[in-house]
Amino acid sequence: MSAIRFRVLPRAFPQSLNESQKRSREKWLTIAFLVAPGMAIFLIFLLLPIFQSGYYSLFKWNGFGFPKDFRGIDNYLDLAKDKVFLGSIAHSFTIMSLSLLVQLPLALALALLVGRGSLPGRQIFRAILFVPYIFSEVITALIWLYVLHPNSGLMNKTLGVFVQDFKPITWLGDRNIALIAIFMVLTWKFFGFHMILYMAGLQSIPKDLEEAGRIDGCNEMQVLRFITLPLMGSTIRLTIFLSVLGSFQQFTLVWIMTQGGPVDSTATIATFLFKYGIQRFALGFGSAVAVILFLLTLVFSIGYQRMVMRQDYELRV
Repeated sequence: MSAIRFRVLPRAFPQSLNESQKRSREKWLTIAFLVAPGMAIFLIFLLLPIFQSGYYSLFKWNGFGFPKDFRGIDNYLDLAKDKVFLGSIAHSFTIMSLSLLVQLPLALALALLVGRGSLPGRQIFRAILFVPYIFSEVITALIWLYVLHPNSGLMNKTLGVFVQDFKPITWLGDRNIALIAIFMVLTWKFFGFHMILYMAGLQSIPKDLEEAGRIDGCNEMQVLRFITLPLMGSTIRLTIFLSVLGSFQQFTLVWIMTQGGPVDSTATIATFLFKYGIQRFALGFGSAVAVILFLLTLVFSIGYQRMVMRQDYELRV
């Protein structure tokens, strides 16, 4: 009986496995190569300064040399007793509240008017209303410094034409109205941005739904309340999120127009940080302010996104 010979064939599976592992390594190396520059910038210019601010806030430090005068939480205790700082927090919350109660409803009303209304020349009005947002905050502040000038300003001259025996108002020199004047400028600057967001939200709503409501007997207010606004919910929640964060971080426009004055009546958290931390070379004290500002915005961002905007993320997924 002849012997049966077996021929051992080469195994292809390990070779294909090695090729798969090689391709996988190449893919991850490519991803790492593309992500590394962005991550380096993120770590160096965002995360590292945050940790540095937290460390420096524990020292009395003028910004020169290495901090040595350890104070612990004394900087934070001083802030808790500082009336100017507490006032700056109150001013930031005032701007935030007015933004939610005045600026956003105004932007929504204008979006409905030029986006869905029958106003002639709507395209022209859209462009005109959005123009202020194009200007930088520096240019906006310089424009309004001229407009609100007590003697030669356009605002007082215009009011003098329509109001008999009108006395010029020192818009930025009166501590009772300076913050309102600042908010008026902020509204002029940013409501166009929110208006565009609302118009984008309106365009995503099928007109058939609104027409169906009208056919069922709803008037325009009922269509707006029960159909249009609920379908714009995600856009409205987004604008509230951006408006609150912007109110807390407002610096450039306020600083150029008033530098937080008169008598700190328009000071915000950011202007307080710059004035009493950086300008006075109290960088340890200023770092404590920065940490508090960071925690305020972080807690609001996380809480708002988890409790309010969570449904929007789930719908997108």
